[in-house]
Amino acid sequence: MSSTSVTITQGSLQGLERDGVVQFRGIPYAAPPVGERRFLAPAAPEPWGGVRDATTFGSMSVQESGGITALLGDAALDSSEDCLFLNVTTPACDDAARPVMVWIHGGAFTNGSSSTPWYDGTSLATRGDVVVVSLNYRLGALGFLWLGDLDDRYRSSGVNGLLDQVAALAWVRDNISTFGGDPNNVTIFGESAGAMSISTLLALPAASGLFQKAIAQSGAAHNVFTPAMGAAMTEDFMEKLGVADIDGLLRASAEDIAKAATKVEAKLFDDPSGLGGPTSFALAMAFQPVIDGTYLPQEPLVAVANGDAVDVPFLTGTNLNEWNLFALMSPGGLDDSLLLERLEGLFGSGHRVRDVYASDRPDVSADELWNAVLTDGSFRIPAIRLVEARGAAKSPTWQYLFTWGTPAFGGVVKSCHALEIPFVFGVLDNQGAELFLGGPVSDDLWELSAAMQEAWLSFARNGDPGWQAWNSESRPTQRFDVVREVLSDPMSAERGVWEGVL
Repeated sequence: MSSTSVTITQGSLQGLERDGVVQFRGIPYAAPPVGERRFLAPAAPEPWGGVRDATTFGSMSVQESGGITALLGDAALDSSEDCLFLNVTTPACDDAARPVMVWIHGGAFTNGSSSTPWYDGTSLATRGDVVVVSLNYRLGALGFLWLGDLDDRYRSSGVNGLLDQVAALAWVRDNISTFGGDPNNVTIFGESAGAMSISTLLALPAASGLFQKAIAQSGAAHNVFTPAMGAAMTEDFMEKLGVADIDGLLRASAEDIAKAATKVEAKLFDDPSGLGGPTSFALAMAFQPVIDGTYLPQEPLVAVANGDAVDVPFLTGTNLNEWNLFALMSPGGLDDSLLLERLEGLFGSGHRVRDVYASDRPDVSADELWNAVLTDGSFRIPAIRLVEARGAAKSPTWQYLFTWGTPAFGGVVKSCHALEIPFVFGVLDNQGAELFLGGPVSDDLWELSAAMQEAWLSFARNGDPGWQAWNSESRPTQRFDVVREVLSDPMSAERGVWEGVL
């Protein structure tokens, strides 16, 4: 293992060279959002003297440890308000002007970090001759607590996490050529809250021109609050934190902020009606971007349908059994009558919806049918609505469906949320992935990973993943599994029951 160094606008960096790539970790892309900068938009990065060590990851955003991110093999790093760091993996620091892929991690806007072993960019960089960037951004209350109604100085507070991502993209624009990347060929890609971020960045004016292509994995554009919804979350959060005003928020410790945020999340998860009766499952997250009217002027779906990011090629998709991962942490125990009661409340026609979902799922339990409904309501239908909005604007768009089911956890999670990530990054033998894959990695799985990587890399190079672009007639959808094929309007009957509901 040998080290290497570069000089960028902020100063000199020393990274490390291994496995055929050069890595630079923990690079600050904005000033630390601490002290008086808490709840403010990110400020320009500060220069440093001498050579900065870039061989270790920077602190992740303040969060409570554990949960699903621990299952992903998340590194046990310190969390801190000083968290605005990014990492670069490149085949070489030269003038090759390679395509750039910028990864935005998920975690429900409250957890996660760019240091998760699943997000190692080595395989993508070497297979595709691309530069891979990953970044941290402010999470939870520090990234998305709406304070604009309390003090206009904090007008950005409901989208600070997104503005952090914008700051990172601006850093990429200004510096990535030093690392062998092309600042005019940037693809943003991300999963879950990362995909929700990306879908919202399509409609965020500050992000315009900072990326040329976008990939959203298991996340779409429904996950936004109105200011009134954001204010309801803020009131609950301040009550649980035990503060009454902005000064109290500024005095509170980061640890107490994280604990109060967890309490708000738990309450909302147990009773989503706290928002006044949300129309989709997407609103069951306590912290997400707020349509403040300035930084985020309107609903992303409306903006996209009206032509925002119309020329940005977009690839999106979901996994067949997304909700099964979350079902691991819920008791289940539905019977047919309880299932019908829930479906009646959502759709007004419980028997009809149950029969539609059961037609292709014979002999499954009520819990499994409910998980399928939750998968669609939380992920697949929002993705379809975004694709349809893109179609209305005649924007180039491609859709996929990941259907390989893992035997892990006794086979109950199937093709669950986040399962596609190690396939995209080519890290099937990496820390954390083994738990999800359920045993030794077969040649078929490596071939599936290679196929997904080639599609993502082709899209990053030229804006085409290799199958027919979406259209409203046949709705072509690439299926990723041991067997790969292009499907025409998959699960159209289930899609139909959501018309007028979501």
